[in-house]
Amino acid sequence: MKANPKVKADPKAEAAAPAAAGGGKGKLMMIVGAAVLVLGLGGGGAAWYFMHGSGDAEAHEEEPKKETKKKKKKEEAPAEYIAVEPFTVNLQPENGDQYLQVAFTLQVEGGEQAELVKNNMAKVRSRVLLLLSGKKASEISTVEGKQQLAGEILAAVKEPFDAHGDEQEVSDVLFTSFIIQ
Repeated sequence: MKANPKVKADPKAEAAAPAAAGGGKGKLMMIVGAAVLVLGLGGGGAAWYFMHGSGDAEAHEEEPKKETKKKKKKEEAPAEYIAVEPFTVNLQPENGDQYLQVAFTLQVEGGEQAELVKNNMAKVRSRVLLLLSGKKASEISTVEGKQQLAGEILAAVKEPFDAHGDEQEVSDVLFTSFIIQ
């Protein structure tokens, strides 16, 4: 179609047309900006909620307990291990002569206790030797028998080295070799 030359363009209408087109883009940008802002605030709020807990009193009460446990672990002396030289002892006779060859490691609580046990190793070995030589092969050949023997060795080693002294802080007996012949 041909433009009608009799109709003149209104200068006011021409000025309003670009403003109306630009105004639509401006509103759209404002809505998009508001949506991004709302989503950002929502995401930030959710992140804070999950990072800081649900706000329950129980959740806040548990935090000091965790710190206390960590502090106690740091204050406790780390366990140390003392290898005891292997023993070879005659067992109580059942079916002829039998002997036990055993090696074990003691788990003690801290360096001070480790030094105490090492300095009294002759007493430790004597106590264990007397205990082992009173056993029969049938008593210590099962897993349960070995566990019971470990408990008996632990009790013997924990006995105070001095008449009125404290028990040694020995927490475990770990067998490293166990041979009955």
